[in-house]
This record gives sequence, C-alpha cells and structure tokens, in this order.
Amino acid sequence: MQQVAIEPGGAELSLAERAYRAVRDRLVMLEIRPGAPINEDQLAQSLGVGRTPLREALKRLQSERLITTYPRRGTFATEVNITDLAHISEVRQELEPLAAARAARRATAADRAALTSLRQQLESASALRDDATELLHLDLQVHRSIYAATHNPYLDDTLVRYDNLATRIWCLFIDRLPDMAGHIGEHGPLIEAIVGGDADRAADLARGHVEGFERAVRAVV
Repeated sequence: MQQVAIEPGGAELSLAERAYRAVRDRLVMLEIRPGAPINEDQLAQSLGVGRTPLREALKRLQSERLITTYPRRGTFATEVNITDLAHISEVRQELEPLAAARAARRATAADRAALTSLRQQLESASALRDDATELLHLDLQVHRSIYAATHNPYLDDTLVRYDNLATRIWCLFIDRLPDMAGHIGEHGPLIEAIVGGDADRAADLARGHVEGFERAVRAVV
C-alpha cells in the first residue's frame, strides 16, 4: 500500500501528491529558477520522499509545462517567456469569469467561510506591501479557493495550471511591478460577490482582474 501524508484538516495526500504540490510551488514561485536543472536525488531528499513518487510528480509537472526533459541532457525548469503572456491571458479571460460565476452559484457554506477568511487576510495586504512572497502566496490561495468552489474538477485543474503559469511571469517582473498589494487587494470585492452569490458581478470583476494583470506586466516589459 502506498504511504500517505496527512494534510491539515485530516485529508490524506499520497507521497506523489505531496511531492507534486511542493515542487510545483517551488517552480511557480521561481524558487527553482527558470532553466535550472532538476536534480532528482536532491529534491527527493529535501522533500523526504523516494524516487518513485517524485518521478510521478515530475511527469505531471512536465504535462503542465513547468518542467521539460531533453534527451541526453536531463530535466530542467521551463523558461519564462513573456511571449506566452498573450496565450495565457486569452485562456484566463474566458475561464476566470466562468469560474467566478460558478463559484458564486455553487459555493458551499464551507467554501464561503474559507473565502471570507481570505477576505479578512486581504484587508491586511497593505501591511505586507514589502513582502512580495507573502503577497504572492495569498494571491495563489485566493485563486485556488475560488476554483475549488466551482466544484468542477476539470475547470479547477485547468485554471490552477494557467494561474501557475501567470504567476511565474508575475514573479519574473516582481521588482518592476508597482502596487502589487493593490492588485491583490482587488480580490476583496470579487470574494464579496462570490460569497454574496452575485454571479454576474463576480464574472465582471474576475475578467477585469485578468485584464489588469496583463496590462500591468506589459507596462514594464
């Protein structure tokens, strides 16, 4: 039987899933730099997992365009290419409003409580203005919580993947992007619309947020 790890709240995660999430977020936050080689032995040791679950995780990450393997050269973190921004934004501009509207209609009481808690954290985002890493982690939490509240696993998986790619672009230009706290603070009204069940307003706010992200990045490129 495969070993499992226990997530806060009691949910079980397989070692492969734990490895996947940990490596994914290191890649997304550029803790593993674009173009850097992936050393399986070092990663397995740092995560406390074996080679088999790590390789399962790496297969998923390759399908999500976060790593790439070259014959006879090895496996590397994918480069962050600004030319991908238009393609990523094109997908997100269609699916983020859909997800926000679905979340407004389908969110459970537990979903709404989790989002309300995140809304309270956003109120202190200005205090984190100089802590880019914490702001980006909060941004990821908000997006992933909204996607989960759609209760559509295919929509959830797709948007997590594209939000991860967008966040890598964000990280690449983080030192040149002004008022990141303000951008992340835009999630406040979006969460209020979702918790309040206002699907149309949630969709409009989500669309505006994605468009604003693309404009902000293009302004500093």
